Amino acid sequence: MNINQEQLLMFQTVIETGSFSAAARKLGKVPSAVSMSIANLEIDLNLNLFERIGREPKPTSAAMVLYEKTQQLLIEINQWKQHAHALSTGLESTLNIVVVSELLHTNWTDYITLLEQHFPNLTINIFSAPQEDALQMLLDQSAQLALMFEREQLDSREQFVELKREALVPVIAQGHALAQFEQISFEQMVQTRQIVVASRDHSIKPELLFSKDYWRTDNHHSACMMIIRNLGWGVLPLEMFNENPELKKKLKVLELYDFTPKFEYYVDLVWSRESELGVAARFLIEHIRQQRQQPRKSD
Repeated sequence: MNINQEQLLMFQTVIETGSFSAAARKLGKVPSAVSMSIANLEIDLNLNLFERIGREPKPTSAAMVLYEKTQQLLIEINQWKQHAHALSTGLESTLNIVVVSELLHTNWTDYITLLEQHFPNLTINIFSAPQEDALQMLLDQSAQLALMFEREQLDSREQFVELKREALVPVIAQGHALAQFEQISFEQMVQTRQIVVASRDHSIKPELLFSKDYWRTDNHHSACMMIIRNLGWGVLPLEMFNENPELKKKLKVLELYDFTPKFEYYVDLVWSRESELGVAARFLIEHIRQQRQQPRKSD
């Protein structure tokens, strides 16, 4: 059985137009070519697709069943061709992006939407991980791009472009003893258990770790729940409060005598110099670079 796309298209068009001649006009072919193509299709399938009684062919019940399948099959064939063409021009088959846990409340989905609009055939996988794990995913090339906070020390394999600034704030449950003070000292804070978002690898020291006694979790959602349950204080994205005003009733931002407890970090789009990036990844990097060159409101 050797059925090709042109035969399927002719078969579909004959049913939709109601005749071989009308299908030929629509497809820019002579009627005999359409008639012969359908006859060959019937031979290949060993099925009678049209009753040739009267002036116009009448589809059989078998033809109508196949017609429903043909529409979807032609769509899939066209998608397959488009994807193959995209791959031939350098589009990666899959783009893995890791988003640092604390940044899940930002507008990172805007970038994914942009990619989908320009590369509809691209498969995109999104992962969430603590900062240290996100960097490791880049370096071992299990992810091609990462949205993460600026690092105090850059690995020589990293390359990045800045996106924006994000604020993190130290918070504690409203019912905790420290919440009763207008301000606390840094010493009081470090003597209280901290809930810290950290790598799953316990050999890696967490960033933003201050307390001597601390518990670890790998995402800020679970950290938030633990803090609400009065298990310790922690550092959470300020954006969480903007998106969920109910948190303000449950958590208090700690005010310190010693310094302003608001940590502002640049958010970077990061990739590895050792990775061979595809068209979509390079497109997003270039898009962000061009955005940075345009006049913009302060973050």
